[in-house]
Amino acid sequence: MGRVRGDGGGGCGRDRGAGTIWVLAFMALIWMSGVAAMTVGGVRAARHRADAAADLAALAGAARVPEGAQSACGRARHIADESGARLARCAVSGNVVDVAVTVAFRVPLGVGAVRVVSRARAGPAGQDGVP
Repeated sequence: MGRVRGDGGGGCGRDRGAGTIWVLAFMALIWMSGVAAMTVGGVRAARHRADAAADLAALAGAARVPEGAQSACGRARHIADESGARLARCAVSGNVVDVAVTVAFRVPLGVGAVRVVSRARAGPAGQDGVP
């Protein structure tokens, strides 16, 4: 039987295991890209949830302005809580309600948390939606 080419002779032995290192490096790169994509997607989803919660809280508060500022902010807090957010600030100025809500997003793998803040204002609309 003849010798199989590349089997032992002339310097081929020093490359043993190099493919394993490249595969592990590539797997680590794919894994880190996946974690980064999940983080970006989660933060974007939290931002959309915060925007929606702020809009709904401001509208609900504006509907209760005739009952007083305390009632308006209480309703805004309730709607923010139901939307998965936390009411950070509520101010009533005349017939306009200005709210700020926060939504927390936990970064994958327990690295930390991101807190997203969103603001919204609502008040009465006049003819053709212009106050």
